[in-house]
Amino acid sequence: MITNRLGRAAALFLFALSAICVRASDDDPLFHSSNPLTPHDEWGRLHQMPNVDETDYFPRSGSRWYYYFKSGHELLRDPAYVASLQFVLRSRGYYCGPIDGVMSDLVSDGIARAQRNHSQRVDGHLTVPIRRALHLP
Repeated sequence: MITNRLGRAAALFLFALSAICVRASDDDPLFHSSNPLTPHDEWGRLHQMPNVDETDYFPRSGSRWYYYFKSGHELLRDPAYVASLQFVLRSRGYYCGPIDGVMSDLVSDGIARAQRNHSQRVDGHLTVPIRRALHLP
């Protein structure tokens, strides 16, 4: 009888502990975003201004249409797009340099690694298939 109660208490304790662990892994979802076009810091958290507006938490997917109609050369001249490309390449392990919005040889090497991993022709240039593979516009 006592071992049965101890077993139930241990099971209840483990269940409560696992629920706490799942809650802790939620990790502040208001400041995380899967959209690479939003401004992030080096830890992947969204930038926040001193004054918070309700529009700060609106989805920013409408800005993606601006990039769909540009060629790869035009996109690589845009520092915001290059920074989002660097962020995506870094988050997937293809790029280890700074996220500064400057197209460099490190970014080209990261694009080449991504092309190699996705079984594409490796040339280090930003092509439409690699943009789609990285979920970039």
